[in-house]
Amino acid sequence: MKVLIIEDERRTADFLHKGLSESGFVVDLAATGPEGVHQARESRYDLILLDVMLPDLDGWQVMQTIRQHTEAPVIFLTARDDVRDRLRGFELGADDYLVKPFAFAELLARIRRCLKRAVGREAERLEVDGLDIDVLGRRVMRDGVRLDLTAREFALLHLLARRHGEVLSRSEIASQVWDVNFDTDTNVVDVAIRRLRAKIDEPFEHRLIYTVRGLGYVLDAARGRDA
Repeated sequence: MKVLIIEDERRTADFLHKGLSESGFVVDLAATGPEGVHQARESRYDLILLDVMLPDLDGWQVMQTIRQHTEAPVIFLTARDDVRDRLRGFELGADDYLVKPFAFAELLARIRRCLKRAVGREAERLEVDGLDIDVLGRRVMRDGVRLDLTAREFALLHLLARRHGEVLSRSEIASQVWDVNFDTDTNVVDVAIRRLRAKIDEPFEHRLIYTVRGLGYVLDAARGRDA
């Protein structure tokens, strides 16, 4: 799970980064409102922690802007505990509102609750041209044949199927599946795609996964039907 923290107070940001990283999350930091908006637009996050009192753009303005680009759950973190502030946060589309100071255990519980709700809103099953992905059960079938995938292969296939028809760059795939930024010379994504194709494509009549030269990879059923 990938979390964006938009917080200008360095000690708080470092505390949250350390705690969430140790809890298994991949964490990005933004210290200003504009920086937070930029990162929310450029990357996909599973959840955003947003301070209200930010330089340049305050949390209210950031919230209004990022809701145009992402449906990721947002939790406001702020010392402002007035009921009117809480209501304003929820009216702008926040999923939760936590007043500082707070116990990290409580924040973690609220994060998990928000993520559980978000997963519930996602499709539990993805179907693409005979490919059937049971997201919650982590099972994959194609044309009635059960396919045995590793955890990494499942994550890669889920990403490609969830964004069916969209060309994904190697760097974006690396960020979403491996949670790291690989050098352009690293071929780990290409190797993983090759192994996934051996299971998803090679035993069947039509391919689903295609290379788009100079751009990346796409899972596209229409290409297979037109071939």
